[in-house]
Amino acid sequence: MAKPKMKTKRAAAKRYRVTGKGKIKTGRKGHRHILTGKSRKQKNHTRGTRILGPSDEAKAKSLLPYAR
Repeated sequence: MAKPKMKTKRAAAKRYRVTGKGKIKTGRKGHRHILTGKSRKQKNHTRGTRILGPSDEAKAKSLLPYAR
């Protein structure tokens, strides 16, 4: 009998992307709303994406069973 397929957590799939080397890439926090109260430096530093650290990467990979 075949094993059932594992399910991907859809919330994690929407937040994370896997790079070519297998690291997990995600957007930065603090750049969605109430931007008028933040300094230009704060807003500039929240641009772009970042690579998750080792402990967070392990958690994210457990939520994404088919991420390589």
